[in-house]
Amino acid sequence: MEVVAATVSDVHGPQILARFLEVPADPDRYGNVWQYNSRSDRHSQVGCWGVAFDLLSTSALLARHAREGKVVLGVNHSMRDWGTNREKKLDLVVARPVGPLPTGHRSLRSLAASNHIPLTDAELALLAGLPDVPVAPVGAVLIALEAKAAMTAHVKARPRIYDELNSSHLCVHGASAQALAIGYVQINVADQFASSVTNNRPLDGAPPIVTQHRQPADAIRMLEKIAELPRRQGTTGTGFDGIGVTVLDFSNMGGPVNVVSRPPAPQPGEPFHYDSMIVRMANEYDSRFHSI
Repeated sequence: MEVVAATVSDVHGPQILARFLEVPADPDRYGNVWQYNSRSDRHSQVGCWGVAFDLLSTSALLARHAREGKVVLGVNHSMRDWGTNREKKLDLVVARPVGPLPTGHRSLRSLAASNHIPLTDAELALLAGLPDVPVAPVGAVLIALEAKAAMTAHVKARPRIYDELNSSHLCVHGASAQALAIGYVQINVADQFASSVTNNRPLDGAPPIVTQHRQPADAIRMLEKIAELPRRQGTTGTGFDGIGVTVLDFSNMGGPVNVVSRPPAPQPGEPFHYDSMIVRMANEYDSRFHSI
């Protein structure tokens, strides 16, 4: 069994996500461009890609399984709870393959290219040295990732984000008690934010309507709600196997996107610190799936 300990320099996901969000997406139906649009899943997809990238570079066993063709990726994969027949679409899963690879299949590297994920030279070199996990038909799920974002209207969004995340781990473990269910939450701590929902009209160069936040109180209240999510140890009980939180600071008006390390962001050693989540999940993978 191989266990690899990560250090802070080993993880890249939060900074990758921040650089990605600095580049606005394609125009919406009103011709407006936004760094973050709540009706798009690009932040979730890139956030989960970063988690998969960090796990693959942290767990030597996962990397070996990928090189041996024992695991594949599933994007927007639907899982079904065996007991309730409830279905849930997960942002990204790592799973055993089933059947041959499809012609022209996507992969970890091609997802980075197609999503225009901005990687540094060091990250590109690391990616080139990792096995290029294919996106292919999914068999038994080993890791299931679900990402949610609280960028504005934090207090209003608390029950929705809780319910969506809670239903995620219930469905994952209803399908497989062995699978690792990971929740990844992105929380904005900026004092103001221009929402694509509030500005659902052609702006035509006019300044957007800006929502004012009560920070850090709004971000803290969201973190308190996330802390209510159940967590489990081992393969019994109910809850997430890992939860990671990235706190960002940006106004959604074309400016920089900063990863926040100071409080209220989780601190090293605290339960939801991103780096700690990666280390914990890599070690859990090494312990749980060493015999596949």
